[in-house]
Amino acid sequence: KTIGIPKAMLYYTYFPFWYGFFNNLGIEIVLSDNTTKKTISDGASLVVTETCLPIKVFVGHVLNLIEKKVENIFVPSIQSIAPKIYNCSKIRGLPDLIRNVVKGEFNLIEATLDKSEKNNNLIDFLTEIANQFGINDYETIKQAQKAGFVVQNNFNVMVQNGLNFEEALKNAREGKIVIPQKKEDKPISVALVGHGYNIYDKRTCMDIFKKLEDMDVEVYSAYQLTLEQMKGGMN
Repeated sequence: KTIGIPKAMLYYTYFPFWYGFFNNLGIEIVLSDNTTKKTISDGASLVVTETCLPIKVFVGHVLNLIEKKVENIFVPSIQSIAPKIYNCSKIRGLPDLIRNVVKGEFNLIEATLDKSEKNNNLIDFLTEIANQFGINDYETIKQAQKAGFVVQNNFNVMVQNGLNFEEALKNAREGKIVIPQKKEDKPISVALVGHGYNIYDKRTCMDIFKKLEDMDVEVYSAYQLTLEQMKGGMN
């Protein structure tokens, strides 16, 4: 049992959860390679010019997984993660887009999560995914969900405490929590505002974190805020 996950779009937000979930179910994860010029050009060749760059990148990563001969590719539709709060249409319609523009020998592993709909719970969403691998036992899926939350929460704690994305992900996958030591204050602090798929993909953001840090700039992103802090900022 193997599943391919494109290193694009919501990978940068939820992959720690998927890592814990699929591993607990005994499903091996195959990731696409890091974004390259070829990734972008391959993806762009299959969609109209007006398509936004993150989607072109995502399509390129799906093609990369097909080149790796991965049979099952994970492309869920995340409609909304909270009542009346909807994702952008590019995220909501990803399965339909891939189904229509990408040709190749692969199975699209998809499911829809819409917290704005009644009786559309996370466990139902996860069950729909697990069922496609012949896994139907509720307790097994529930346990895998818990394992996913452990990895995701550990990752979040490290990022919120200033550890960079790569190190936080590596430690979370190894079941570790590493809190970096407090560094000396730098003369300039900058808030880097953007989605994870824009600021953490080194190719698409042109490694902006490193460039700013080399200029002795302290960089902060919204991913270093807790949910409570973000909600407080909206009040």
